[in-house]
Amino acid sequence: MKIYEGVEGQIKAAIERGDFDNLPNRGKPLDLSGWLKTPEHLRMSYSILKNAGYKPSEVHTKKEMATLRDMIENESDEEKKARLLKKLSALAITDAIRMERVRKS
Repeated sequence: MKIYEGVEGQIKAAIERGDFDNLPNRGKPLDLSGWLKTPEHLRMSYSILKNAGYKPSEVHTKKEMATLRDMIENESDEEKKARLLKKLSALAITDAIRMERVRKS
């Protein structure tokens, strides 16, 4: 086994061990479209948040809205359906306001 120094050496050692042989998308070009669409001044901070597993509240809101839609579709009790629709409506309004603020900034 060869001993390497520094970051490049660690990468070479990992290649020799085969650490990169089973990575997803191996041999395919990287999809940088999302990176390139992100404004330059936000790219690094967005990358850090994404790598840390952070998801914006908009993502949680949209998932909750999708769940509510499914629940409404499968609900037979009209009173429960009406409460779910009211909750979905409130979430949709909140989401629309939040997205409008994002567009304006």
